Amino acid sequence: MSTTTMPGRASSPRPMTAEERKVIVASSAGTVFEWYDFYLAGSLAANIAANFVPGNNDTARFVFVLFGFAAGFAVRPFGALVFGRLGDMIGRKYTFLVTMTIMGLATFVVGLLPSYQTIGYLAPVIFIICRLLQGLALGGEYGGAATYVAEHSPQGRRGFYTSWIQTTATVGLFLSLVVILTLRLSMSPEAFNAWGWRVPFLLSIILLGFSIWIRLQLAESPAFQKMKEEGTNSRAPLSEAFGNWSNAKIALIALLGGTAGQAVVWYTGQFYALFFLTQTMKVDGTTANLLIAASLLIGTPFFLLFGWLSDKIGRKPILLAGCVIAAATYFPIFTKLGEITNPKLISATQNVKIDLTADPATCGALFDPVGVRVFTSPCDLVRRTLASNSMHYDLKPGAAGSQLTATVNGAPVAGAAEKAGAAVSDAAYAAGYPKAGDPTILKAPSLGGILSDGRALAAIGVLFLLVLYVTMVYGPIAALLVELFPTRIRYSGMSLPYHIGNGWFGGFLPPTVFAIVAATGNIFSGLWYPIIIALMTFVVGLIFLPETKDRDIFTYDGENK
Repeated sequence: MSTTTMPGRASSPRPMTAEERKVIVASSAGTVFEWYDFYLAGSLAANIAANFVPGNNDTARFVFVLFGFAAGFAVRPFGALVFGRLGDMIGRKYTFLVTMTIMGLATFVVGLLPSYQTIGYLAPVIFIICRLLQGLALGGEYGGAATYVAEHSPQGRRGFYTSWIQTTATVGLFLSLVVILTLRLSMSPEAFNAWGWRVPFLLSIILLGFSIWIRLQLAESPAFQKMKEEGTNSRAPLSEAFGNWSNAKIALIALLGGTAGQAVVWYTGQFYALFFLTQTMKVDGTTANLLIAASLLIGTPFFLLFGWLSDKIGRKPILLAGCVIAAATYFPIFTKLGEITNPKLISATQNVKIDLTADPATCGALFDPVGVRVFTSPCDLVRRTLASNSMHYDLKPGAAGSQLTATVNGAPVAGAAEKAGAAVSDAAYAAGYPKAGDPTILKAPSLGGILSDGRALAAIGVLFLLVLYVTMVYGPIAALLVELFPTRIRYSGMSLPYHIGNGWFGGFLPPTVFAIVAATGNIFSGLWYPIIIALMTFVVGLIFLPETKDRDIFTYDGENK
């Protein structure tokens, strides 16, 4: 195909050509591997902490992993700026070749990185640097892949074509879970903890080689090549995209009326669902990963369905419907998921009454999105401990200068203020809260066990519903973002709102939810965060977000509608 041949613009969508199929496969495969690399750090958090953090302080390890994971999300918008600018100046193809190489090499280095016992503090420092590089690379990859596929898509099929890119984040997460589960089930826990956890990181070098090879077969985007030949490409895409209010306004609408809500629904349905199972409901990691993997496998085709449907009825109604339906149903869905996986814990939240009384001046905000705060007051320590143990409590104001006290079902707890929550937790366990490993908690550590267990199948059904919401909001978003911006600033313009939405609003969702839970004493109260953001996006999007499905992106200059 000539590099300047423009995709067909027939009013009735034509079949996909062989060249377009190659573009989609090559772009999607590379992006799947980038997401695979990026999510390994979250899936193997415990192993990373055990190898790169000194001592046996579980809190310090948790803080380090949370910070490392958050660091990758925090820098994604900066990657969008750096690589978005390059993509609009030198081309889509070569820019996402660079981002893919950075991601693959950074992941491979983590697999080779010696432990803290071998090289000391260099181990955690290098790990954080690798996470920052991964975040920067991902910030440039997604916009490039989505723009590249969209600019190869015919009019009337753009939602369907770009929806293949939308499957990549979920498929990358699924791939990482499958590789990890395969390794866990094929070796002893001791072997996996000693060296097996490194294998998924080392595999990235093979995936990188395959991705580079397949993408080198591609030509530059026809829209970009035509623009370059005509000399109309932007010399300062960042200034044009965000320094000009008419374009910056579109980016702001795309963020608040599109990607912010999409992000919290995405991260609630996949990442927070896994966090809720393992950390809140105390389901073992293998069972939780199998449940999530099964729901992702069932749900992934719906990205394509909603991408296709967005070509018929529009991007906006599907995206906004996903946001408002998710917001309306999150509380009953997560309650049901808890009743299925850990019914004893849900019962305890209703029947075991924990009351804390403390001087309000000693109880601070527990928001800690990057895991670097140190909490010292008894009120904060006890609340964080109870939240970590998934225990409901009520906090009552005490007299100024008074010491924290606690009761469980009306009985005073001795040493409540001195033992950082351990005494209160022990009393709550004795009153009926289940500990991790309790026989009533759902456990099916094999695929056969999942398929033969009615509770497991019910859990998968609930998780599938969450994934379905993800596919509604995420399936059409790439086409929408591409169509909002003209070719000369498209890579930059779409990348920044996408990565602020997904890197910040979405990436910081788990620690934000945990902070709300710890502050309120209710294990479900953190759901207010995604609900409020999703409703904000619904309102802003309904009023300000334009419908873009009929725009011809090859002639759209930012002014024509």
